[in-house]
Amino acid sequence: MRSKSKVVLALVAGVALGAAAVQGLHAQVKPKAYLITESEVLDPAAVSVYLPQVREAAKVAGGNLDFVGPSEKIVAVVGVAPKRIGVSEWESMEKAQAWIDSPARKALAPQREKAQNITRQFIVEGK
Repeated sequence: MRSKSKVVLALVAGVALGAAAVQGLHAQVKPKAYLITESEVLDPAAVSVYLPQVREAAKVAGGNLDFVGPSEKIVAVVGVAPKRIGVSEWESMEKAQAWIDSPARKALAPQREKAQNITRQFIVEGK
């Protein structure tokens, strides 16, 4: 009976220790970050060249880039709806900020300035 008690006690202690470790790991996970860009298309042909390049560069940097443009439906709830919205998802706020300052993104600046005018851009932390 004594050995069964020790095994049960060891099992319970192992489960408790494992649960505490998992809880600690979950607490360390950083929330995702979303880079939101409000823009206006200046040259549709330039956008069609720029967009695949910026998507690939963002993907290499760890982001998932998606745009909603004039052909998509944007409904204003309060105020005026923007003409075009871009949303990219990042692992963390730090990764999104690193993308903003990255050489790959800076190299695309001349194409971006020809293709679109950025009205507002900001990073939001979320889950």
